[in-house]
Amino acid sequence: MNRRNGVLKFVGLMGLGVTCAISFSSCSKKEDTDGARILHIGNSGEPLSLDPHQASGAWERRILTDLFIGLTTSDKDGKPIPGIANEWSVSPDGLVWTFKLRDAKWSDGVAVSAEDFVFSFRRLFTMKPPAQYASLLFLIKNSQPIFEGKLPADQLGVRAINNKTLEITLNNPAPYLPGLLSHFAAVALPKHVVEKIGDEFLKPGNMVTNGPFVLTEWAPNDYIHVIKNKNFYDEANVCLNEMFYYPTQDDAAAERGIKTGKYDVQTSFSGTRLEELDRTLPGFARVEPFVATTFYVFNTSKKPFDDVRVRGALSMAINREFITDKILKGGQKPAYSIVPPGINLYHSGQSTPEWMNLDRATRLANAKKLLESAGFGPKHPLKFSFRYRNSGDNPRIAPVVQQNWREIAPWVEVEIIGSDVQIHYDKLRIRDFEVGDSAWVADFDDARNFLYNFETSAGIMNNGNYFNAQYDEILKQSDNEVDANKREQLILKAEKIAIDDNAVAPVYFYTSRNLVNPRVTGWVNNATDTHPGRYLCTKQAKK
Repeated sequence: MNRRNGVLKFVGLMGLGVTCAISFSSCSKKEDTDGARILHIGNSGEPLSLDPHQASGAWERRILTDLFIGLTTSDKDGKPIPGIANEWSVSPDGLVWTFKLRDAKWSDGVAVSAEDFVFSFRRLFTMKPPAQYASLLFLIKNSQPIFEGKLPADQLGVRAINNKTLEITLNNPAPYLPGLLSHFAAVALPKHVVEKIGDEFLKPGNMVTNGPFVLTEWAPNDYIHVIKNKNFYDEANVCLNEMFYYPTQDDAAAERGIKTGKYDVQTSFSGTRLEELDRTLPGFARVEPFVATTFYVFNTSKKPFDDVRVRGALSMAINREFITDKILKGGQKPAYSIVPPGINLYHSGQSTPEWMNLDRATRLANAKKLLESAGFGPKHPLKFSFRYRNSGDNPRIAPVVQQNWREIAPWVEVEIIGSDVQIHYDKLRIRDFEVGDSAWVADFDDARNFLYNFETSAGIMNNGNYFNAQYDEILKQSDNEVDANKREQLILKAEKIAIDDNAVAPVYFYTSRNLVNPRVTGWVNNATDTHPGRYLCTKQAKK
């Protein structure tokens, strides 16, 4: 049921084999028609895909979290909790995990089975085009050689012992596995549907899910509409009957949408607007430290960015303090390391560059010397392009960074190119860039998640094609270290190698900034900025 401009219409429900009467808990109640159990979410970007094995953006994650549940999932605080698996055990060596599945159903009434997970993990490592996040789960036994076509899929370390018992064998101990398995790349897909209709399962009316909601409509670049899944195992505790997600890359337009009541939630706003928003929309702004880092990627596949001196000079010249204090103004902190504060069992900020405490004039002078030693000067100027995301505060930061680099010397020439988020990340993945703006949000609460991006095995997720054999080896050692303190020291050492190599230029640590109408209940600020729709409600619905 689509509620837009006062007009109700039904789209795509027949393909689901359901009607209003069985899709909603109480479709005829006045509280449903007046919007008490409907939320409208400004979701920052337009999804490229709602295939959990092809998605990559935070705006896709928000929707997928409401459609699919993995072995584990997230609670209101963003912490991992049991999902389709309601209990698990681990072998003494930490390599074999056994998951017991609860009695859960797909939205079409078919039982969720361990075979669904076996099928989905095999699909993750064998599908074409390759799954973007496959390398995140290379810790599963034989996953990487299967991904590379060196082994058949049936050799994957995932097997169904019976319909309700799944076994996963790892290459190395991973105490963070429950958090990792809540990632959308690790969810189950309905084997009985995908095997029958292939990629057609992604269409509204065909998509069968095991989460709290079901996709019913997708109007590209306009909205995505989901309805409550009557077969969700925790359906009785899901308040909302419908949610709409809108692509809102223009923060100013989204802010107007919040003010007019078009949106109940907007998932980003400029920090420069915080004081004004607190005055005009008291109680709406939610600002929280966020385990995420913005950094600039150097394409080491292209000269001169294969030269550590060039990368170092450009990183050194970025005025991080000016960006956070004068441009962003939303509580963000300058970043000189990759892993943000707040990560479990990790002391962030120890792996920083030697020049961090130098004054700006000295940094610029040293940056110029580095570029001169690399062969650049008046007769051989450094010319390159900087790609940035055309969303949020990024268009305001880009010209500042452009000027920072020009301040090194008059013979540094920088072109800045803005693109929509999806196009921008596509350019990074195919390495069609020289220097690119990027960001990473924690997929699970472990420092390893941030450093994985720069491993050789990360493939396309290693956008800059960075390679350092020592870095790879130390991270591999950390994977096999069971002592938490020793493991942390290894990861710190690897991070320092990446920083000294200028694998990327860290710029700032995030804060999450959401606008949430006070009518919305169940929204809990948390470090991962995770707010599943199953926990949300409204004050009207609770009356």
